[in-house]
Amino acid sequence: MSDGAIAVAVVRDPSDAVASAGPGGWAVSELQSALEMRGATVRAVGSVRETADADAVVVVAGTGSAAAQTVARAGGVTLPTEAESLALVSGTLEGRTVLLAAGADPRGVVYAVLELADRLRNGADVGAALSAPSAIVERPANPIRGVTKLQVSDVEDLPWFHDREGWERYLTMLATQRFNRIHLAFGIGHDFLRNVLDAYLLFPYPFLIDVPGENVRAIRTSDGTPLPDEERAKNLDTLRFISDEAARRGLHFQLGIWTQQYQWTESPNASYITEGLSEANHATYCRDALRRILEACPGIAGVTLRVHGESGVPEGNYDFWRIVFKGIVACGRPVELDLHPKGVDREMIDVGLETGLQINVSPKYTAEHLGLPGHQAAIRPTESAPRRLDGDHFVQGLMNRSHFDLSYTRYGYADFLEEGRTFGVYYRIWPGTQRILLWGSPAFAAGYGRHGTIGGSLGVELMEPLSFKGRRGSGLPGGRNAYADERLKPERDWEKFTYTFRLFGRLLYNPDADAETWQRQLRAEFGAAAGAVETALAQASRILPLITTAHHPSAANNRFWPEVYTNMPILERDRPHPYRDTVFPRRFGTVSPHDPVTFSSIEDFADGVVAGRSDGRYSPLRVADWLQASAEAALAALAQAEQAVGDASTVPFRQVAVDVRIVAGLGQFFADKLRAGVGYALFKRTGARDSLEEAVQAYRAARDAWAGVVEHGKAYRDDITVGGEAWLRGQWADRIQAIEDDLGDMEAELAATPASDGSAVHRPLATLDPLPPAVTYAHTPPSSFRRGAAVAVALTARTADGSPLTGRLHYRHLNQAESWEAVGLEADGSTLRATIPGAYTDAPYSLLYLFELHAADGRAWRYPGLDDSLATAPYAIVRQG
Repeated sequence: MSDGAIAVAVVRDPSDAVASAGPGGWAVSELQSALEMRGATVRAVGSVRETADADAVVVVAGTGSAAAQTVARAGGVTLPTEAESLALVSGTLEGRTVLLAAGADPRGVVYAVLELADRLRNGADVGAALSAPSAIVERPANPIRGVTKLQVSDVEDLPWFHDREGWERYLTMLATQRFNRIHLAFGIGHDFLRNVLDAYLLFPYPFLIDVPGENVRAIRTSDGTPLPDEERAKNLDTLRFISDEAARRGLHFQLGIWTQQYQWTESPNASYITEGLSEANHATYCRDALRRILEACPGIAGVTLRVHGESGVPEGNYDFWRIVFKGIVACGRPVELDLHPKGVDREMIDVGLETGLQINVSPKYTAEHLGLPGHQAAIRPTESAPRRLDGDHFVQGLMNRSHFDLSYTRYGYADFLEEGRTFGVYYRIWPGTQRILLWGSPAFAAGYGRHGTIGGSLGVELMEPLSFKGRRGSGLPGGRNAYADERLKPERDWEKFTYTFRLFGRLLYNPDADAETWQRQLRAEFGAAAGAVETALAQASRILPLITTAHHPSAANNRFWPEVYTNMPILERDRPHPYRDTVFPRRFGTVSPHDPVTFSSIEDFADGVVAGRSDGRYSPLRVADWLQASAEAALAALAQAEQAVGDASTVPFRQVAVDVRIVAGLGQFFADKLRAGVGYALFKRTGARDSLEEAVQAYRAARDAWAGVVEHGKAYRDDITVGGEAWLRGQWADRIQAIEDDLGDMEAELAATPASDGSAVHRPLATLDPLPPAVTYAHTPPSSFRRGAAVAVALTARTADGSPLTGRLHYRHLNQAESWEAVGLEADGSTLRATIPGAYTDAPYSLLYLFELHAADGRAWRYPGLDDSLATAPYAIVRQG
């Protein structure tokens, strides 16, 4: 691919401190490489005066430089000054036509220059790539836009850990897509340190560093030999290389140490143990080892520590953490300290603040899953109440806060979003929902970009696809993508997911980014089929996050894996399943939504149908319709793509086709199973045999949809391993028997149920959740409020026929530890009003609120609710002024 001999001069003034910083020089080398790939000749010069008349000229500059200001003023452009902002402006400088690629700081310069390189690598000719007919000015919506890469398996992860060329390409990709940090996490291969198998880098210090005066060694249990010094040195040298290469690209490198304990409980088959530590030197060794790692790796800019009981240190042990934190302080440079905050109270945060370092806490966004982008309006009762431990003294001793009085901190922003807080908060998206299948929804990625700063939060960190692959000793050779067909394997496992990375990185940076920024990759890969591929992936990628949010049998990623779902029985039978954090009786109908304020469970909905009431939450039947619509739209778009692509046998297209068909099948399966669950719940309440017949019919359709998933799933190996337990291994073919068994139970109950005698009223499922009436809304949330002052809100809602509406206002502090309050709405014509009392606003939190509306015919719904994208927040937020 060549555009011929085009001469390009890249101007970077050595006196411009922003442009001449190291990351800018690296980015210019990437641009030069991309230009040369297109046949251009490239010269790097220090001023416009050094360019030739025939040169196309790119001026790389800081936005505050004289050159940048000259170009911008001539074009009437105001250059941005915010950190990491960028501008691309065509104009003139010293009589030459130039393209200005400017950044407010070195990272902004990197983004501006890599934008040009990305255009070239995705097919733009040199002239088009080096032009900006309309000025482009962008600012980051989220200060933190990160990716977490997990080391959990010696078999599956050590190859990529030591793959230096792979790291260079991976880090370049992250910088190109405008991520600004990479978090490499060690010690997360197990949560509780019992039944440990793969222990390589689990307690990571002795695998990375020698601490003088401490004879601490990692011992291989197979032969009792210590980890060789050469291997330990290689591991540290690799860590130094990765962190240095991240810094060279302007990326913040975050070192994650998720395990601090050196002893494994009930673990006779652990691959390594640690010798040389005792309670007496445990904390000081961790302190000194961490300090020495930071000294040896100057590219490390931050440290993430899991400080709850799964670290192996009992919660509330503040003295231990005070000692460990001193190792970070002693490294001789400022280092960010990030606390993974399950079970974290204000005293633990204060221990961090005592260090004088920048302290962040990083709660989970949607439990341990990928859900809808709007933060849940409420956490589940099972998250807000103390947990049952059933005599598990091992866990009870470690999790003495997060399982009890601080249970509400486990799966969301909890009570961390106080106004005026002295620590930062950002969110980590955990990998429970979608790990191996392609994901690509621009609307959802933009939704995460918009909601990552809720309550003044700092942004989002994504645990990358394939996270936890091979976890808990389940690693297998043969590649992390788990393809049975070797032809589908990319050269490096992450390369399958470049579109996922592109969407998250670009849209966390700018949720309103031009679609060209992601469509260029699709055009380069799929040509005329690009639009259809985009639609197919976008529709399919709504399915699993919607399931996760609306039907949530377990918040734990190591229990609920909707991508390769283990069936939960609809009937009350003693059939095994892994979902222990569902309320009793643990069956499909009792499963709570992840967001129980926005969605209703099957049981709640059935109770409302029988009682003739509705509170406006989205029902399982509405969710089923959404799932089915997305599945059908995804398959229709895929069919269009197959007609347009030209060559459907290419690896990228086959990867898309296989995964879209699997996810669409899952969407149809869950849609029909939700309908079956509702039908069965109504049968149990009314005795109407027709309801049971509908349930059986829907469950058979769900079974058939799963059979289709099994067929498409043959592209993957028989054992896709993301953990040690049976429900985290195998694949779709292993799950169909449990579906057949539960369906068989329902069919047997139908056969034993007499024909209807007319006494039980049957209401067809399709009639149970009618859409709201057509309403025109007008509502402007208050711009802010003063603490202790009443907050008045008003909603104008006009129905098409002029009929009146009634309802309630629901409100809550931006604090998930609290329950929602409600007050009736007062009607003033078509305007509904309510007031949140000043006594309630006298708290250090912003406010959430939503309207529950009722029509005269009994229909109920909520405003603002979710829009058609499903990527909005179903409530309004008002910040304190």
